[in-house]
Amino acid sequence: MAHDINYNEQTGLHSFFSVKEKPWHNLGQIIQEYPTSNEAIKFAGLDFTVDKRPNVHHLPSGLSITSKSSFYTYRTDNEAILGDKVGSDYHIVQNRDAFSFFDSIVGGGDGILYETAGALGKGERIFITAKLPDYIRVGNDDVIEKYLFLTTAHDGTGSITAAFTPIRIVCTNTLNAALNNKTNTVRIRHTANAKERLELAHKVMGISDTLSVQMEAIFNGWAKTRISDNEVKRLIELALAPNDTALKNLQQGNEGELSTCFTNMVDSAFEYAMADPTQQMETTKGTVFGAYNSVTGYFQNVRSYKDDEAKLASLLLGGTGQQRAQTAFNLCNGFTKSRADILWHN
Repeated sequence: MAHDINYNEQTGLHSFFSVKEKPWHNLGQIIQEYPTSNEAIKFAGLDFTVDKRPNVHHLPSGLSITSKSSFYTYRTDNEAILGDKVGSDYHIVQNRDAFSFFDSIVGGGDGILYETAGALGKGERIFITAKLPDYIRVGNDDVIEKYLFLTTAHDGTGSITAAFTPIRIVCTNTLNAALNNKTNTVRIRHTANAKERLELAHKVMGISDTLSVQMEAIFNGWAKTRISDNEVKRLIELALAPNDTALKNLQQGNEGELSTCFTNMVDSAFEYAMADPTQQMETTKGTVFGAYNSVTGYFQNVRSYKDDEAKLASLLLGGTGQQRAQTAFNLCNGFTKSRADILWHN
């Protein structure tokens, strides 16, 4: 299986760490205790700095012109070029700043648990996941841990992105969802100053606190709302519909027009809903909460991906898994209010 985890030739290590769990592709470092931010930076191979310099154009005449608008970024430890087309207003956010962002959320790092971190490519993209204190509880025994996920790039592609990401412990199932048309994500431009980043860090904490309370109430309501097997399959079909054409065929009952790939996906997700042990709990068996988990669980635990980076992108970086989970969330919310109407007259 291919991977894009950065390999540091100077240290002879891959730039990735995970607490207690097996690292991606068996590469990187497994550690037994949650590290401090300073330790996490080193374990993840992120203890390098990035600098920016102007591009130089070499002309046929032998003259060289230094650009005033086009710059490149590079690692200062091994001089690897990370991005060759960044603007003059592009502000480098060092890896240490990204961890400081997390630490500022909970006041100096007390209570934040760094669980994974690493770098992809030559180090142009980094990511961090950290566990927050406390849980979201559904019923008596179904527990959802609260995570913050952050990614940023040193090549000029995109903003710093921090998101609140609940994960159901029993099946490590990512339960991302935006509520009431409000995002669970904060994006910070690379031109932002440290003060703005700090303020936005507290905004992320506010998002996670608000969403935690709302999600706990919604999920507990779903866990008490019954749904038939036929309705579960219909919800899965609507949530997994890849485009408007497929959705229209479903709504008009033209199942014969649906692709084999789509029907196989639906069958796999429905089998997960009906047979997986995590779907047989009191909170999930025959409930709307179980129906939601059948979609999110399919993308987390059943679907095959090219590699772990592709899975990360699908579940956390706005990819197909995250989009379909949001659709499933909206359908489940609608079902609890209008029952089957939203499934058959969508």
